[in-house]
Amino acid sequence: MGDASPYGGEPGERRSGNDQDMADQDDEMILRVARMEAFSDGVFAIAITLLVLEIAIPAGFEGHLLRGVLSQWPSYLAYIVSFATIGAIWLGHNTITHYMHSANTTFLRLNLALLLLVSFLPFPTKLLAENLGSREDEKVAATIYGVALLGAMVLLSLLWLQAVRADLVHPDTGDEEIKLLTARLRPSLALYIVLIIVGLFTPLVAVIGYLVVAFVLIFPIKLRRRQKSEPAVT
Repeated sequence: MGDASPYGGEPGERRSGNDQDMADQDDEMILRVARMEAFSDGVFAIAITLLVLEIAIPAGFEGHLLRGVLSQWPSYLAYIVSFATIGAIWLGHNTITHYMHSANTTFLRLNLALLLLVSFLPFPTKLLAENLGSREDEKVAATIYGVALLGAMVLLSLLWLQAVRADLVHPDTGDEEIKLLTARLRPSLALYIVLIIVGLFTPLVAVIGYLVVAFVLIFPIKLRRRQKSEPAVT
């Protein structure tokens, strides 16, 4: 008969208790990521919904509805660009969290900062829609808009860098996958900086450029998806 554990149980029972504690910690980490994803998805959805609420036909077009609808083309353009950009950010955010097994406090705070800018985007979108085509004011509106987009993309890149540096990524994720996603996020930052400068001279060209960048980012990132382990068949 083996010696009893000084904690009142058999040695095997102590090991089982430690294994259970580790399993509980893993479940807690998974739950933390799931809660973060749910909260983030809600903010993304609300921000996209707020974009369309800014589109309206102003008074004075009674009897000329078609003319009034067509006159709001800046609002339609701003809406499409912002919708596509928020969609691209959401896709990137979804890809990042897919590769994560846990989230630390720094990551959660960076995520909150990203959501802050995402929820702020309806405001510069409205500024752009109201001032596009108004000479000097459109340059200011386009600059504010571009800086907001750049800030959101910078924070998205920082989220991924934090996940990698803090070992929040699943251990079975290959180095090639990590490098591919890192390279996928970084080029857009340089493009946004170039477009902000372009917007100081030709705002409409810059806005169309933002739309092109968003469409490029929306295309699915061709990475090997982490396969979930299947239960063994006995």
